[in-house]
Amino acid sequence: MNNYHYIVASLPVLSPDYKFASDTPDSIMAEILAQLSDKDKAVVEFLEKGFEPDNLNAEFYGEALAHSNSFVREYFAFDLAVRNAKVEYLNEQLGRPAGKDVLVLNQDEDSEPEQAEFAEAAKLDGILNSGDILTRERGIDDLLWEKIDAMTLFDYFNMEVILGFVAKLHIVARWFKLDEESGRQMFKKLVDEVRGTFKGVQYNAN
Repeated sequence: MNNYHYIVASLPVLSPDYKFASDTPDSIMAEILAQLSDKDKAVVEFLEKGFEPDNLNAEFYGEALAHSNSFVREYFAFDLAVRNAKVEYLNEQLGRPAGKDVLVLNQDEDSEPEQAEFAEAAKLDGILNSGDILTRERGIDDLLWEKIDAMTLFDYFNMEVILGFVAKLHIVARWFKLDEESGRQMFKKLVDEVRGTFKGVQYNAN
């Protein structure tokens, strides 16, 4: 049986501007995985798949939204809504048809595309329409951080807390690598990430 109390108690306290010292994202993940059962490792590994852009297709999201773990289901439902909103924002900026390349699961061929209810839609829209691209990306990650906090509000020493930590760890690791000097170098990478939100989607701004 997993000792969730011990695992959670041993985790560092993360904040959006957390600075790694002797530890690294990889070393922290290794420590977590070493203490989990095979069943729980599989859940973490599935969550990890969702941080690889090449995996973000209809098949993955369909599996994620039907997953047995509630955190995984809710996290990727939110992730899908955010990514669809980013695609719609890009559609508007590039003058492309609304709804183009938006990923909607379980859609009948004869029905109009409908997206799932998205409570944070207005807040996300404000983020997407403000500042430069780095500011927008920071805002999106802050919104995701808030969502993870809300999802794990009443969880203390269980698997959901560990999954929330892993999701936050990816946010922290991403921004730890950025500074003012490297920020501009990240511009194209972030643009490509937005434009290639879903595997197989090709964008042409010309």
